Amino acid sequence: MKKIVLLVDVQNIYYTTRDAYGQHFDYNRFWERATANRQVVKAIAYAVDRGDEKQRQFQTILRAIGFEVKLKPFIKRADGSAKGDWDVGITLDAMEYAKHADLLVLVSGDGDFALLVDRVRHDFGIPVEVYGVPGFTAFALINAATEYVPVESDLLLGSPGRT
Repeated sequence: MKKIVLLVDVQNIYYTTRDAYGQHFDYNRFWERATANRQVVKAIAYAVDRGDEKQRQFQTILRAIGFEVKLKPFIKRADGSAKGDWDVGITLDAMEYAKHADLLVLVSGDGDFALLVDRVRHDFGIPVEVYGVPGFTAFALINAATEYVPVESDLLLGSPGRT
């Protein structure tokens, strides 16, 4: 059985599924698909903490599915812009846990991760599956991945035919 590491860029998948489909990512369905006949070594969901109750409930759901949830405080700058990405944290964890796995699964469309995917494939000799929303996933990331899995209706909550 393949040992896998799952890393989910929660903010990226939230905004890309919302903007592309007006729907939310189905974390349960994703877990079923990504972990089928595989052993999970580590599963981490990276999120921004705004401190509201709805978000805490969502984080509890992620933990119940099997994810460790890592939170970073939401930072609003004086100019009105916001900061809250996990790029460095995801990269460090990928490099740490990939050496214990046969496969890395990354959920993000962020092209900044193309270099990480290349490095994991080269340094650890393991494949990398990337889940991302078509049209919102950087070509560099798609090209770096061993396999690109488009996030479409079967991975969305409330899609027709879904229960």
